[in-house]
Amino acid sequence: MVDITFGRSKASTNALGQREMQARAYDARAAQFLLLKAPPAAGKSRALMFVALDKMRHQGLAKTIVCVPETSIGGSFRSTDLTSYGFWTDWQVDDRWNLCLTGDGAEAQKVKAFEAFMDSDAPVLVCTHATFRFGFDKVAAEKGLEAFDNCFIAIDEFHHVSASDNNRLGVILRSLINRAECHIMAMTGSYFRGDSDPVLRTEDEDRFTKVTYSYYEQLEGYEHLKALGINYAFYKGNYTNGLSGVLNPDQKTIIHIPHRGSAEAFDDKFNEVGRIMDLIGTHKGREPTTGFDLVERPDGRVVRVADLVDDGPGRDIVKAALSREIRGPDGKRDDAADRAKVDIIIALGMAKEGFDWVWCEHALTIGYRSSLTEIVQIIGRATREAPGKPRALFTNLVAEPGVETGAVADAVNDMLKAISGSLLMEQVLAPNFKFYRREDGDVRATVETDGQGNVMIGIKGLIEPPTDRARDICEQDMQDLLASAYQEMDRRVLMPDTAPEVATQMVLTDIVESRYENLEPEERESVRQHLAAHMNILTLARKEAEKGFAEAQEAFIGAKPDGDDDTPDAMPNTLMEMVKKFINVREIDMELIDSVNTFQERFEVASKSLDSALLSQVQSAMVALRVNMSGDEARTLWPRIKAFRAQMGREPNVHAADPLEKRMAEALAWLKTEKARRMRESAI
Repeated sequence: MVDITFGRSKASTNALGQREMQARAYDARAAQFLLLKAPPAAGKSRALMFVALDKMRHQGLAKTIVCVPETSIGGSFRSTDLTSYGFWTDWQVDDRWNLCLTGDGAEAQKVKAFEAFMDSDAPVLVCTHATFRFGFDKVAAEKGLEAFDNCFIAIDEFHHVSASDNNRLGVILRSLINRAECHIMAMTGSYFRGDSDPVLRTEDEDRFTKVTYSYYEQLEGYEHLKALGINYAFYKGNYTNGLSGVLNPDQKTIIHIPHRGSAEAFDDKFNEVGRIMDLIGTHKGREPTTGFDLVERPDGRVVRVADLVDDGPGRDIVKAALSREIRGPDGKRDDAADRAKVDIIIALGMAKEGFDWVWCEHALTIGYRSSLTEIVQIIGRATREAPGKPRALFTNLVAEPGVETGAVADAVNDMLKAISGSLLMEQVLAPNFKFYRREDGDVRATVETDGQGNVMIGIKGLIEPPTDRARDICEQDMQDLLASAYQEMDRRVLMPDTAPEVATQMVLTDIVESRYENLEPEERESVRQHLAAHMNILTLARKEAEKGFAEAQEAFIGAKPDGDDDTPDAMPNTLMEMVKKFINVREIDMELIDSVNTFQERFEVASKSLDSALLSQVQSAMVALRVNMSGDEARTLWPRIKAFRAQMGREPNVHAADPLEKRMAEALAWLKTEKARRMRESAI
């Protein structure tokens, strides 16, 4: 569904040993509240170290508290040598105050350690979100909120926070923000939650200084990893029937089995893991030092499998072996030995956010994930840079949306989830586009970069944000708004007789209105246009690139002698090449932007994985679930109806074979009926 190749602008570090993203965060170190949005493996943990050390050395703060969602992530914040790379001091955390090193248990003891830390002279504590919540409540109850006034509090994986009153971490953060005495740094690779609750309330978020570093910038700077694919595959029966078609034991793979209680889970979790191992080969026992299962393939090769599903006492041995990097005599990582350490990891609810296995080439997830945040986090496991790893792949193996999977409505919803996930990841992986209104005679290049990782694109007819509020939404909230749009798109946009303008104008307007209730009409239309441009620019560019590639193929076939099977290199290699080539071919305007239904385009791609009978069933389900004609849809279709009448010399026919013409005829009939009704009412 998505196949992206990145450029080769190798990243470098500055005089302080900071990568580009870390330098951006460090430049903003004076901010009291700092929000860092950067993808997995971008170096957020080290960025925090740089900022925290400055806070404690130069800004008068006495303590730093680092909060992570689970203990396995705490290792990212252990003591780190920074001076060897140019920084003015090292990051040091006494093991006593890294409360993640003692495993998942003994929460009561960790809360006592949290209280002891607050009474000590120790500068840095690392703990889980849960320990922070309980520790905060104990300290605040005894000493009040002022006990945290001299603290720098860093929240990793910040999307776990919610503005909901039921989210304790969110309530705590809100109380600290309102007191405005401590300093806070929030870090996340996916600043959206996947549910209806925002991460922060608007008034709280406005107080944060935001630093953004995109997936695209990160992968553009990689030396080894240069391509990423996002794929969906279908299975019949239980998921082991489809594993053989997508699992390649030669690739370093993380397999996430389905959530318990989901429709895809067909057995006890231990038996499912056993079935997966049986597909690989014959179980030969376990390595006592690592706890890895040894599975012999039919060709004689032994595959090492780390089982994180088994939550018995042996899992701590497996987790420790996974986190232990194999080093050579020089103290540096032995790439060959470390890569060979393990081949496949099988997990359930683990090995997602913050999990660091750089050799992972394939993230294979079984079952639909309704949370787009979870999808982003899982894909992030495969996007780590490592030698000998030029390409990474995410595969979602899901049940065919047939009768045996349940209600027909569920089939349609599952297809929508797949499409939403792939579209969101395409946006996550894309450059940070910013759009401006382009006037006739504008001498600026139609596409250029601004030096801050932003790609500036001019669009004719675009409404510039008329207020600071609208501008902030377009510049700061677009990633979160895109996630909402992809999740809230309804079935209308997938119908074959749906005009693209219904999706880009009517449905997107509904989404913007529901999210930002107090916007004025011009503000709302400006946000809608920017949202539509973000959603459709890549689809437009890809269609142009595919058209050019097909034309080149056709010319090539006619020009080359028989037997010469070289292929033309007409298809652009990277997203930026594709976008630049498209925009150089033609100037773009809002009419062109609104003429594309990206959801429909992606549905057609997904449909290629279904046989004709199954596709027919899904389409019939969508027809049965279709909404009736509404006034908004009819009025949206009116410009298209006028263009059709001018071009064809007749009105659209309700009995036409073309479903879109039929729908236009229905809209015209509605408009005529409505006009007649109003005339009757005015005559009374």
